[in-house]
Amino acid sequence: MTIYGYARTSTVEQVAGLADQIAKLKGAGCTDQSIYREQISSVKMEDRIEFAKVLTILRPCDVLVFSSLSRAARSMVHMVEIESRVARAGATIRILDLAVDTATPSGRLTFNLFASIAQFERENMLERQRVGIAAAKQRGAYTGRAPTAQAKSTKVLALIAKGVTKQEVADACGIGIASVYRILKAHG
Repeated sequence: MTIYGYARTSTVEQVAGLADQIAKLKGAGCTDQSIYREQISSVKMEDRIEFAKVLTILRPCDVLVFSSLSRAARSMVHMVEIESRVARAGATIRILDLAVDTATPSGRLTFNLFASIAQFERENMLERQRVGIAAAKQRGAYTGRAPTAQAKSTKVLALIAKGVTKQEVADACGIGIASVYRILKAHG
């Protein structure tokens, strides 16, 4: 049995949040080598390279630990999909802040309840955000989202041209590796 951990923050600026998650995962029995970490805001599986890796290595009796439900998924559908993949591998999920362990029937019930509540909260937050943006647009105060990784494409392309690895480019530019791949794809 191996206890794997997954830690994710939405932006590079949230380094303290990542360190906090890692500390909690270590407290739950994960080792440095068994913790998969990434800084990416996307919840799409294809963008979350480290998460995809950990899902593929799970074996029977393994445990996948998250510090909180929000680090795994943003919707009930997505969370159920993740739990299903983990269960098919014969592994279980443990969510530390909710004290949920899907190895037990009551843990699975609690897991499903919390996943539903998390989805409800996210939908409410998105609705409040839409209302706020609409109000800001009416006032002429909305300028949109600040550019992120695409603004660093020149630097990314220059480093790649020098032979720097994609991971080193991501680290040097303060962006996720998935962003490096997107920039490379966009620039042929």
